[in-house]
Amino acid sequence: MRPTAVNLDCADPLALADFYRRATGLPLHERSDGEFAGVGGGEGELILGFQRVDGYRPPTWPGPDVPQQLHLDFDVDDLDDAVARLVEWGATVPTAQPSPDRWRVVLDPAGHPFCISPRKRAGGA
Repeated sequence: MRPTAVNLDCADPLALADFYRRATGLPLHERSDGEFAGVGGGEGELILGFQRVDGYRPPTWPGPDVPQQLHLDFDVDDLDDAVARLVEWGATVPTAQPSPDRWRVVLDPAGHPFCISPRKRAGGA
């Protein structure tokens, strides 16, 4: 077996796919419509998918009322620059930041928490 997709519940799949398209640079997946949308999915590439769920309730991270259920991690070249761009595209930054000097927690427009970390460079830096 090999993984082919990671799918997140949301209220608006196309809007969330557009956010992640901008954030990752991955193309919109060909099967995107009003009920499902995704990014990536080229030959052998994992699809990051978003499926419409009626009555969707976003996670309340870090509070436990609605658990995060899963979270995604991404590497970036510059934490501050990445946070600024993500916020411009609709993300929010929660006050709770467990280790802001090592990574940042960001909430996508549907409320899913994800982490961004500085990309490790060859040679250690």
